[in-house]
Amino acid sequence: MAGHKRNLRRLAAGAAALITVALTGPVARATESNSGAWVPEAATFGYAVQTDQPVKAHDGTVLRADVYYPTNPSTGKAASGSFPVLLQQTPYGKESFAPGNSSSVGASIANTDIPYLVDRGYIVVIADVRGTGDSGGTFGLFDPVQATDGATLVNWAAHLPDSGGDVGLFGESYMGIDQFLTVSALPQNSPVKAMFPIISGHDIYSDTVTQGGIPDIEFSAFYLALVAGLNAANPALEPLSESGQSASPAPIAGGLQNLAPLEVAHNQALASYDAATLANVETGGDESYDGSYWQARSPATYLQDVVGDNIPAFLVGGWNDLFQQGELQNYAALQNLASGRPADAAMLAGQPATPRYQLMMGPWQHVTTGTGVNLAAIELEWFDTWLRGEQTPLATTTTPLHLEQLHSGKWIDTADWPLQEASTSTYYFGPGRTGTAQTSTNDGVLSSTAPNTAGADPVVWTSATSPCSVQSDQWSGGFLALAAQALHTTNPCDTNDATLEAGPGALTYTTAPFTHDEVIGGPIDATVYATSTTKDTEFVATIEEVSPTGQSVPLTSGALLGSFRKLDPGKTWTDGNGNLLMPVHPFTQASSEPVTPGQVTRYDIAVFPTFAEIPAGWALRVTLTTGDSPHLGPTAVQTTGLVGGVYQVQRGGATPSHINVPVAPAPAFAVPCGVLCSTAGP
Repeated sequence: MAGHKRNLRRLAAGAAALITVALTGPVARATESNSGAWVPEAATFGYAVQTDQPVKAHDGTVLRADVYYPTNPSTGKAASGSFPVLLQQTPYGKESFAPGNSSSVGASIANTDIPYLVDRGYIVVIADVRGTGDSGGTFGLFDPVQATDGATLVNWAAHLPDSGGDVGLFGESYMGIDQFLTVSALPQNSPVKAMFPIISGHDIYSDTVTQGGIPDIEFSAFYLALVAGLNAANPALEPLSESGQSASPAPIAGGLQNLAPLEVAHNQALASYDAATLANVETGGDESYDGSYWQARSPATYLQDVVGDNIPAFLVGGWNDLFQQGELQNYAALQNLASGRPADAAMLAGQPATPRYQLMMGPWQHVTTGTGVNLAAIELEWFDTWLRGEQTPLATTTTPLHLEQLHSGKWIDTADWPLQEASTSTYYFGPGRTGTAQTSTNDGVLSSTAPNTAGADPVVWTSATSPCSVQSDQWSGGFLALAAQALHTTNPCDTNDATLEAGPGALTYTTAPFTHDEVIGGPIDATVYATSTTKDTEFVATIEEVSPTGQSVPLTSGALLGSFRKLDPGKTWTDGNGNLLMPVHPFTQASSEPVTPGQVTRYDIAVFPTFAEIPAGWALRVTLTTGDSPHLGPTAVQTTGLVGGVYQVQRGGATPSHINVPVAPAPAFAVPCGVLCSTAGP
C-alpha cells in the first residue's frame, strides 16, 4: 500500500497501475473426467492488477479496491470475455494479499490464492474495509455500515469491464463474516450468486468476544495486535509489491517518500475504538452483554437473508478454531431454513439436506485452516458450480457435511447436525482415585452410573491454570501450531495437557478404558452442581482422551460464568430423551442472576463440539478448572463476585454432576469424504 498522497497523484494523472504477469499453461475449460467427476481447468490466463480503484460509498466515503483481471498470456494485455467476479473485503490491508509480495504472509494464511482463480477465468476484487488500508472513513468492528459498503462494492464489481455480472463472495475470518453482512444489505436477485465463507462465526459475542460470558482476553490481544500491525505495515507493502511485479525499484523510491498519512490516521482511530470498547466491557457496559450491539455484527442475524436471497454457501471450519461451535450452528441453521424449519433448532435425524449449503470441518486452528486439503480447488469448483452453471459433484451431493475425525486421519461425509449416528451417553462424576491423573487433587471416576451416595469435591477459584493446553494455542489463533508445522512437528501442549489437572483450582474425572473403538461426535454438555462461598462462579470444562500410558490429549472445552447460568429454552438443544446436548445462554443483562452463597446451584456448560475417535484401551476424561490461562480474563466487575470463591462440586444424590456426550461405534461412519477432502482436492 503506497502513501495516500502518492495514490492521489497517480490517480489524478490518470495513470493506470496495470501490472501484467504472464503465466503459462494449457488453455482448457473445466471438463468431466472419465469417472464423471469434475476436473478443475488448467491455468489459461495471466493476470493484471489495477490498484486502489475508487468506489464511492453511499455516504460519500471513498473505498479503495485492487482489481485483478485475466490477461492473454501471449500478449500480456487484458483478455476479452465475460468473467464472473469474486469479491473480498479485508480490514488487514489489501496489500497483505498481493501476489508476488515477498513481505506478505496474508495470502497464504488467509487462503486467498488470487492467481489460481484469475488464471482460470475470474476477476478478483480485494477491497479495504472502511477505515483501514487505503479506504476512507472510520473503522468499527463488523460495523453495520460495512453491510451497505459491501452492497456498493458488489454492484460496482458486477459492472466492471468484462464482468459477466455475477459475483461471488469469498474470504476467511473477518472477510468471511463480512460476507453475511453484505448479503443482508442486498435485495433478492442481486448479483451475488454464491459465497465461500471460511472460519466465520455465528454469534460474535459467544463465539469470540467471550466464552461462557467471560472475556476472551487472549484472542482480543492477538487480534488487536494483528489489525494494528498489518495496517501499519501496509504502506510499505504496496511499493514493495509493485516493485517486485514490475522488476523496477521506482515504486519503492516513490512510495517510501510518502508513507502513511492516511494509515497513521487509521491507526489512531483504531486505538481510540479499541480503548472505548475495552472500557465499555470492563465496566459492565452494554457491550459486556450479548445485546443489540453484537447481534448486529453476528452472521446468525443474517442467515435468513442468505437463504431468502437463494445464495448457496460453502462453509469451512476447524475443530480447534475460534469459531469451532459457530460454523456448525451456521450449517444447521442454513439447512433448517432451507427446509422451512427454525434456524436455532437441531436438525432432525434423516432431515433432507440440500447441497446448496455445505460445511467442511477439519483438524485446524485459525491460521492453519486448509492444511491437508486443496481449498483453492474446492473454492473453484463451488464458484464454477453456481457462477458458471457447471455440473459438479458439489451440486448433487446428498452428504454436504464433510468432517475430519480427530486423531484418526479419516474424513467422512454425512448430512445431519447433530450426528444421527451418535446417541447420548451420560457420564457421572464419582469419587477417586483412579491412578490415571497423578497430580490431580481428587483423580475421580467418570462413570455411566451415578454414585449411590452423595459427596462433594472442593475446588478453589484461581482464574489461572497451566497454559500448556490446546486452548492457549486455539485462542491465540493457532500461531504456535503454525510455527510447529513449519518445523515439521507439533505443539506438545496440543497433544498432552496433563499439567492442567494440577493445583487447587482443578478437578479430574476419568472413565475406565473403552473396550471398543468409539467416536464422540457432536455438541457436549457439562452439568455441574456446586455450592459457592461467593456470589459468582467460574467453571471451565475440558474434554480429553487418555492413552494407556497416561497421555492426556485435549479435544475441546467450554466455560461459564455462574451468573449467566440461565438457559434459553428456545435455542437449547436436547436429545429425544430430554438430555441436554447444547445448552444456550442468553448472556443478557436481564438474564444475569447472582449466585446464592451456600446453595447448591446448577450450571450447564456448553462444551464446544468435537468429532474424535477414542481407540479401545483409551479412556475419556473431563478436567474441571476455575480458570483458563491465558485465554479467559473476567472483567473488573465480574472479578468482584469471584474473589475468594471456594466451590463444592457435587457427586451423586439428587444433584449428580455429569457430562452428556454423543457416542457412536467407530464403524457407524461409513461414508468416506473421498477426493474432496484430500491434498489433491477435486
